[in-house]
Amino acid sequence: MSYVEELFNLKNKVILVTGACGQLGSEICKAFSGTKSTVVGVDINIDNKKIKGVDYYKLDTTNVTDKKETYETIIKKNKTIDVIINNAGVSTFENFEQRTEEKFDWVVDVNLKSVFFDIQTYVNLFDKYNGNKGSIINIGSHYGVVSPDYRIYTDLPRKNSEVYGATKAGVIQMTKYFATHLAERNIRVNCVSPGGIFNPDNPQGEDFQKHYKYRTPMKRMARTEELVGAVLYLAGDSASYTTGQNIVIDGGFSAW
Repeated sequence: MSYVEELFNLKNKVILVTGACGQLGSEICKAFSGTKSTVVGVDINIDNKKIKGVDYYKLDTTNVTDKKETYETIIKKNKTIDVIINNAGVSTFENFEQRTEEKFDWVVDVNLKSVFFDIQTYVNLFDKYNGNKGSIINIGSHYGVVSPDYRIYTDLPRKNSEVYGATKAGVIQMTKYFATHLAERNIRVNCVSPGGIFNPDNPQGEDFQKHYKYRTPMKRMARTEELVGAVLYLAGDSASYTTGQNIVIDGGFSAW
């Protein structure tokens, strides 16, 4: 085993990824599958962006009862869950003047409420099955740190919503809360907050890309694979003294 492999120590870890079949979730699964980890993905649509070697379970992340049953099934099969990556997330894009209560609640339920129950379920099962050490990695957003610049959104019907940013800010706060409460159990809790990620399958508008690049010190949007390094770091033993942190990967967007 090389020094780096020993430092990260990801081999044979059981990694659970929520929202595993989306743009970022599938990239996270791909990265961990290359570390000889056991990768388990849950998603409401498990037929999208599947990665070879990943064990998939269909799950609506807002269904707490199904969540508990699924996670326990995963532990019974694999003996443990070493790392849970709470990646599932949604947004709504209409102007706030047209926001319905149903859309508002949907974003809160998926982005914030489900993350809480992911953590609660994981910790309760960790205790039940006498877990030794664990890592919880939440996926936030730079819009949980700064407000969206509305001047970017000139050629898109997709407006970044206040409820999305509020839920991601909540995820960052819950990360800090649970980092302090779970340290004695030897469970680390951290967050990775991406900036805007270019979507090659459904590209953002040309004006949006131009304005976003101008607004970002590195003059471009992120590539999906550029988010994965921080997740790998936080999952591995190299981050054994890292907890309660929010790593913002946004090309410097939030630096000014």
